[in-house]
Amino acid sequence: MNIAAGIPDFDAPVVDHARKDFPLLDADMTVGAALERIRREGVGERVIYFYVVDEQERLVGVVPTRRLLTASLETPLGEIMVRRVVAIPTTATVLDACEFFVLYKFLAFPVVDEQGRVIGVIDANLFAEEVLEAGESEDRQRAVAPVSPEFFEALGFRIEQIRVGSPWRGFRFRFPWLLVTVTGGSLSAILAGFFQATLARSLVLAFFLTMVLALNESVSMQSMSVTIHAFRSVSVTWRWLATAFRREIITALLLGVACGFVVGTIVWVWRNDVLGAFVIGGSIALSLITACALGLGVPSLLHRFKLDLKIAAGPVTLALADFVALVIYFTLAWLVLP
Repeated sequence: MNIAAGIPDFDAPVVDHARKDFPLLDADMTVGAALERIRREGVGERVIYFYVVDEQERLVGVVPTRRLLTASLETPLGEIMVRRVVAIPTTATVLDACEFFVLYKFLAFPVVDEQGRVIGVIDANLFAEEVLEAGESEDRQRAVAPVSPEFFEALGFRIEQIRVGSPWRGFRFRFPWLLVTVTGGSLSAILAGFFQATLARSLVLAFFLTMVLALNESVSMQSMSVTIHAFRSVSVTWRWLATAFRREIITALLLGVACGFVVGTIVWVWRNDVLGAFVIGGSIALSLITACALGLGVPSLLHRFKLDLKIAAGPVTLALADFVALVIYFTLAWLVLP
C-alpha cells in the first residue's frame, strides 16, 4: 500500500498500516513445532520477530529470529521467548507508532487490541517506505536500513517536524520546559538576595559571578551533549551509568581544579585578595563537579521516563546547575569571608 505524495496523515490509526501476513506461535509449542508451522504458513514479506500467544490468542511473548534458529528442536518456546513485549495499541496513531520506534529502537512492533490479541505488525522497513514516503530524499535513503541508528535519528527528526509544524504548536511544546529556566532564575535571584550582605563585604565576588555561572553552564552542556549522544548507541543500564558517572566525576575534578586554579590566580594577582581567590577558585572546582553530574543525571532520568531529551534536557540541566553553583558560591563565601 502506497501513500500519496503529499504529507501523510500522522493522526491516522496505526492499524491502517499494519501487516497481516505473519504467523503466530502457540506458547506450548516447541522450537521444532514452531518451525514446522512457519514453513507451513509462510513468513510473509518480512518477519523480524515471531510473536507467541496463549490459548485465548493473547500476546504473551516474542521470539527473535536468531533465537528460534539457533535453539534445539526440543526446546519449549517458553524458555527462549522474551515475556516483556512492547506492543502498540490499536488506538494509537501513526505519530504514536513513530515515537515507539524512536524510543525503543526495535525493528518491529505488534499491534494489539484491548484484550491483548495481535491484530497486525508494524515493520520498520515497511513503515519507513510507506508512511514516511513524503519525507525528504535524504531521510528516505537513511531510513531504508533500519538496523542503523541513523534510521531512528531520521525518524526522530520527522516526528519533531510534525510535532512543531505550526508556531502555536511549537510554543505549546517548548514553553513548559522554558518555565523551568524561569523558575530556576527566579530562585537564583531570591537566593542571591539572602547573601547580599556577603556580596557587599567582597565586591570581587560580584565581578566573577558571571564567569562562575558561564563555566558551570558550559561544562554541564558538554556533559549533557556527550550523554545524549551516547544514548543513540548504548543500552542504558545501571552498570553503564556507574561507569559513565565515575568517568564524568574524574573529568569534572580535573576541569574544576584547573579552572579554579587559573581563576583564583587571576583574583589573587589582580586584587591581592587571598580569601576571595580561595572562595572563587574553590567554588568553581566544586560547582563544575556538580555540573558534570547533572549533565549526566538529568538526561538519564529524562531518558528513563521517555521524555524528549532535545527539548527538556537543556532547560532542566542549566536551571539546576546554575542554582547549585550559586548555593556553593554564596555558602563558601559566607563561611570563609570575614
